[in-house]
Amino acid sequence: MTRTPLLQASPTAALRLRGWRTAVGIALVAGSAAAWAVNYPVTQQQRATAQQVAEAGVPLSELAPNAPDSYTVKRGDTLWDISSLFLKRPWRWPELWGMNLDQIRNPHLIYPGQILFLETKDGRARLRLGKPVGQPGSTLKVSPRVRSESLDNGAIASIPLHLIEPFLNEAVIFNSNELESAPRIVATQEGRVLLTRGDLAYVRGEVGQTRDWRLFRNAKPLVDPVTKEVLGYEAPYVGTASYTRAAETGKNGEPVPATFRVESTRQEAGVGDRLSPVPPRDFISYVPRAPQQDIEGLIASIYGDALSAGQNQIVTLNKGGKDGLERGHVLALWRYGRKAVDATTDGKKVDIKLPDERHGLLFVFRVFDRMSYALVLNVQDPVQVGDRFTQP
Repeated sequence: MTRTPLLQASPTAALRLRGWRTAVGIALVAGSAAAWAVNYPVTQQQRATAQQVAEAGVPLSELAPNAPDSYTVKRGDTLWDISSLFLKRPWRWPELWGMNLDQIRNPHLIYPGQILFLETKDGRARLRLGKPVGQPGSTLKVSPRVRSESLDNGAIASIPLHLIEPFLNEAVIFNSNELESAPRIVATQEGRVLLTRGDLAYVRGEVGQTRDWRLFRNAKPLVDPVTKEVLGYEAPYVGTASYTRAAETGKNGEPVPATFRVESTRQEAGVGDRLSPVPPRDFISYVPRAPQQDIEGLIASIYGDALSAGQNQIVTLNKGGKDGLERGHVLALWRYGRKAVDATTDGKKVDIKLPDERHGLLFVFRVFDRMSYALVLNVQDPVQVGDRFTQP
């Protein structure tokens, strides 16, 4: 069977249809889910994968069973959603866009209203991008033109960004227990026990001239579920504060703490809370993809106070950047096979272990040296500390 696209647009025509855009790419600013005009090129590895299938297309066996002949991109769609429509394994998006690399040069340049057309021939599949402009087979002639767009140009995101937005500044793993020696709140405005937005806090410690700070509770060690080695330190996020007045020395030589104003709170601040500078804004491109090399690890902790995690919750992994993990990596979750007894043998009972079963997917969105944070994309059973993950 051959699926024929409604529009046979050349790469040049497709480019002209889109116009020259002054704002391209989709990004997430740490602490904000706004789209910004930053061009994130496809990585060398992703492009290499796409180029491998650009000429031949992908085998029909890789298509989703109900892959549509065409699909119109809608506002609110994500790269993950669209990949899931056409492919059995949505993290293999480079192959999806590689079906027609000439037209789809960057997966971040997919916009609501554009149409993706699927055609199959000789056991292979290709994807074409265009807009219907008349009857099938009609030719569209266009002239070069310049078009300007606002910063929020509507390009689709890779995953639902609102799910991880709150954790981009709040979920932090420190390589060492640096908060132990960090600046700390030593007193509060009018002796209050708890501080909220707008209240003053008095801080001792080295603050320099940095204006914006994050507030944390004392950090707790995160240990490897097997080796029990400390891999990092995680501190509950409290809020943010701004530096308003420098520390001084009183007339009698006593220290006068620096003054800070609490700007926001996730939970009420108080004496003993620690301060850490707000890091520079990180323009992040999230692109779902499988790791290039084999990797295996364990769930080290569940973010927050929960004992287990379900869909759209955050877990901590015992692998990080030094182990080859990158933000955007998709990982498979495995359920350990339970112990059972084979009682079918005459007069004997044999202890057995059932095989492990894959039961979910993780999406890595923050990577530290030896640990990472991941979003549970989907799962059949609750995720617990010690559960195993691998490349998908």
